[in-house]
Amino acid sequence: MKAVSKSAIIILGASGDLANRKLIPALLTLFRQGRIDNSCMIIGSGRSEFNDSQFREKFDIPEEFAKILFYHQGIKGLKSFVESKGDFDRAVIFFALPPSVYGRTAEELFREGFGKESAIIVEKPFGYDYTSARELNLSLNLFFSEDQIFRIDHYLAKEAVQNILVFRFANSLFEPVWNSRYIESIQINAFEEIGVGSRGPYFDKAGILRDMVQNHLSQLLSLMMMEPPVSLNSEDIRVQKINVLKSIEYEKGVFYQYSGYRDEHGVAPDSDTETYGEMMLKVNNFRWTGMPVYIRSGKALNRRGTEIGIRFKSLPKLLFNQSGTLSRNTIIFKIQPAEGIILDLSSKVPGGGDIQITDTSMRFCYRDSFAEEIPEAYQRLLLDALRRDRTLFVSAKETEISWQKIDKLLPPKITGTYRQREVPESKLCEDWINFDSYGSVC
Repeated sequence: MKAVSKSAIIILGASGDLANRKLIPALLTLFRQGRIDNSCMIIGSGRSEFNDSQFREKFDIPEEFAKILFYHQGIKGLKSFVESKGDFDRAVIFFALPPSVYGRTAEELFREGFGKESAIIVEKPFGYDYTSARELNLSLNLFFSEDQIFRIDHYLAKEAVQNILVFRFANSLFEPVWNSRYIESIQINAFEEIGVGSRGPYFDKAGILRDMVQNHLSQLLSLMMMEPPVSLNSEDIRVQKINVLKSIEYEKGVFYQYSGYRDEHGVAPDSDTETYGEMMLKVNNFRWTGMPVYIRSGKALNRRGTEIGIRFKSLPKLLFNQSGTLSRNTIIFKIQPAEGIILDLSSKVPGGGDIQITDTSMRFCYRDSFAEEIPEAYQRLLLDALRRDRTLFVSAKETEISWQKIDKLLPPKITGTYRQREVPESKLCEDWINFDSYGSVC
C-alpha cells in the first residue's frame, strides 16, 4: 500500500483527551508503519497557548515523528500557518470538539480559506434527534460537500465488524440460509460494566438509546442484514445499508435506570435518563419479513461485551429430533472485547450403542489465527480518510434515516430500576440467547 504523502493533518481540540489518548498515538503508529510519510504534517490546534516544543512534550513520541508535529493556537491564521510549512495537496481536519460547535467551526474553516482540497472528520453524536441531525447536516453542507465530510462510527472500524461482510459474502455456505425462512431471530448485546463515570453531563442528555442504538448498533444491524452490494465500492455498500435502515420498524421497547445513577457526577438529581434498554424490531423486506430482532444495551451490568447472536429455527420432529429437544444451531459474532466467531453444532458422542447427541462449538479467534496486531479503530479510520476511502464512514442519509426510526421511541419512558451488576429480566424475548455461557472466544 502506497504511503500517504503531502497531506496536512489538522486536529482541532488538540489539547484535549481524545488527541492525547487516541489520535496522536494512532498517527504515530501509521507513521512507524510507513502508512504516512515525512512529507505530511500534523498540526494541533486549540485554545491553549503552546509553542511547538511544548506541544510535542505532551506526548511520548520519537524525535523523527516530532519533526512533523506542530501547534497553532485557534483557527484564525491556520490556513496561512499550513501554507508556511510546505506545499500540501490536501488538508484533513479532525473535529475533536463538542458536536454543538461543528456548524460554527465548519464556517470558520471555510472563511479561513479551507476549500475543495480539504476534508473534515466529525465524531458522534450526529444530532440529538431527526430534526437536529438534519439541521447539523445542512449546516455542514453549507461549507463542505458530502464527499468532504467523514462521519466516524468507530464500531465500523473494528476488525470483527468488517469481517461480517467477509463471513456473509465470501462463504457460499451461509448465504442460502441467511433469511427469515431459516433464521428464527437475531439478538444483539452491548453491555458495559462501568457506569457513566466522567461522561455524566453528556450521557444524562443522551441516554443509552441515543448513545448506542441509533448509531453503533444500527450500523451493526445493517451490515448483518443488508443485501449483497453490487461491488465493494463504498457507495454500493452504503446503498444496501440504507435500504435496511429504511425497512426497520421498532415495535416495542422497555427502559431502565441503574440504582445510584442519579448520584453520578453531572447527572440531574431527578433524572429520567435510561441507562439500559431492551428493544424489539423487525426489518420489513422479502429477506427478513416476520423475523424479530432483539437488542439489549446498557451500563453498570454484569460484564463488558458486544456480541451478535444468529439463532436458527428448530429442525422438524424427525430423525434425531423426534422429541423436539435438539438444540438449535447458533452463530455468535464476538465484536469486543475478544474478537471472534462461534458456531454451535450438534455432534455424536463417541462410543457404541444408542446414538447420543451433544452440543459442540467451532471457535474462531482473531488473536490466535493471525500474528499481526489488530489495529486500533482510529488507525484505520484516519488512514481511510486520508486515502479518501469512505467505506467505514456514515453518510448524512444514514444518520437521518436512523434518527427517523429511533424518534418513535423518544423520549423513552423509564419502567423501573435495576441493581448495578445485574441484567434486568427480559420482557420482550422469551428465549434470549445465553451469551454468558459462551465465555471468551479466545
